[in-house]
Amino acid sequence: MKVKEIKYGLILSCFLMLLVPESSLGQQLKMDINKLQLANQYYRNQEFDKSAVLYFEIYEVSGGDHYFNMFLNCLLELKDYPQAEKAIKTQLKNRKNDPSLWVQWGYLLSLQAQAREAEQKFKQALKLVPNNKGDYIRLANAFLSRQEYEYAQQVYLLGRERLPEESFHFELARIFLYQRNYGRMFQEYLDLLKMDESNLGRIQSSLLTAFRMDVDNSLRNEFRVALLRQIQQEPKITSYNHLLIWLFIQEKKFSQALRQSIALDKRIGSGDAQIASLARIAAGNDGIEEAIKAYDYLIEKGSSGEFYTKAHQGKMKMQYQQFVSRTNQFHDASELATQFETTFKIIGFHPENTSLVIDYAHFLAFYQQNTEQALSLIENQMGINGISPLQRDQLKNEMADIYVLKDDLWEAVLLYSQIIDANKNNPLGDEVKLKKAKLGYYMGNLSWAQAQLDVLKASTSKLIANDALELSVFISNNTALDTTEAPMQLFARADLYQFRKQDSLAWAVLDSIEAQYNYHSLLDDLYFRKASMLMERGDFEQAAGLLEQITTEFAYDLLGDDAMFLLAELYEEHLNRASDAAALYKQMLVQYPGSIYLEDARERYRRLRGDVSVSKETLLMEGQELN
Repeated sequence: MKVKEIKYGLILSCFLMLLVPESSLGQQLKMDINKLQLANQYYRNQEFDKSAVLYFEIYEVSGGDHYFNMFLNCLLELKDYPQAEKAIKTQLKNRKNDPSLWVQWGYLLSLQAQAREAEQKFKQALKLVPNNKGDYIRLANAFLSRQEYEYAQQVYLLGRERLPEESFHFELARIFLYQRNYGRMFQEYLDLLKMDESNLGRIQSSLLTAFRMDVDNSLRNEFRVALLRQIQQEPKITSYNHLLIWLFIQEKKFSQALRQSIALDKRIGSGDAQIASLARIAAGNDGIEEAIKAYDYLIEKGSSGEFYTKAHQGKMKMQYQQFVSRTNQFHDASELATQFETTFKIIGFHPENTSLVIDYAHFLAFYQQNTEQALSLIENQMGINGISPLQRDQLKNEMADIYVLKDDLWEAVLLYSQIIDANKNNPLGDEVKLKKAKLGYYMGNLSWAQAQLDVLKASTSKLIANDALELSVFISNNTALDTTEAPMQLFARADLYQFRKQDSLAWAVLDSIEAQYNYHSLLDDLYFRKASMLMERGDFEQAAGLLEQITTEFAYDLLGDDAMFLLAELYEEHLNRASDAAALYKQMLVQYPGSIYLEDARERYRRLRGDVSVSKETLLMEGQELN
């Protein structure tokens, strides 16, 4: 359709609408919905001549500015500027005081390189805006739709001047974000928070949107400095402290977040809930030390505190995690056993601490070889009133693990099967399916185990799916070319011993494999298992030696990147060889570009290289003024 035909079509549509009887209004509205869908489809297909006719018809019926603007957009896409200007002037006869039309006219002129004339139209829009909040927002949005950010800013500044009760902080902050004027954006948010602390959640959400564009953390750093400066200048505004705590949590700087939370609680009180929440977040993000400090603070407040028992429970879980990860303060298991006993004397046994009971039972069975006490503990917890079916199955899951430890494997299989049948639609079911498949692997039933693992690769849990895939690939890679499964069955036996914390037996089996099958593809896996056991003992030098052997002799096998990253960590964290660690992290970036450790390796390399320097934040935290 030609542009001239559009004009005739518009005239005809207007004439036809006059002929539509009032009784058919419902049918007309239904037709408009279909027409709108068709107009949108034409627009998406860039058939602007067809969509122009439909959008104008819809506008005439609905009166919605959006549809008139879409009609204008079609004319602009067709570069039919005369027709677009005529349409605007026609609308101005009836809506001469509508500022949004002047915005559209100004934009039309700017497309034709008539900057001075466009500026006049934009200024006319500013003169005509009615003096109420809604109209200021509508006019600003009209400017924003044409990416005229400076004029949108002027609208809100004018509104702020004329309507003292309306600050427009949030709206201006959004415009400054579009302009990438982050300093002014931050100041608007801080002023808004000062005005009303209830805006905290909204501001946090907006900041997260802005931070998603922050590829190098420069934006976060700039905001942190601005916030700390504001706290220096107005220390009585506690909402700024809450925002700083939130920012530290986002950055996983739990130590700083805790320090600020405790200082704020001592100053104004009522901070227990926030500190308890911070402890949980830190605990879920490897911030065990900070979580313990937070729980200690809550415990020190005494038994009358709302979070006293929960803090004891949380602290005990953290201490157990420290023990299991070998980063603990306990030099032997007996000290942790005493701590468990003391904790349960304080908090008692009830359904809410089932998770900690499971930890205690696991500790008793696997670290103190007291399987009977562990099973008794589980059975007693199962008998407590209020235990849910899911909690009972979680306890049964631990009981099955203990039967694996006791070498009562068929009893374990039976329990695992019961749990799977009762939990077909929740994560526990898939978790136990993986355990049952691993048990088949430990027992040497490699084909059966692999079949189960292949099913689990489709698990909704990414962690379970990855673990299933890893073990399935491991079995496949090390059995496909062999006429005998004997080496793999021995290796599976070693893994069973390692699961039982019987490292000496596992080591002996691995030695046997190395002596009998020194040509086998299992060698790099064998060295990796031994390195893991050595690390658990704290023998980092020997562990490093085995990992070095993998990185040189088996660099392009599946464990090449795992071994290199783990070796770099040992150099950095335990062997005081920072330069060697940096060299390995750098090597990983080139040698293993697809590794899951790539981003972590890049970040650690940058840190060891010295990219992080003393920042303005550090000075502000120390109370020093900035020039």
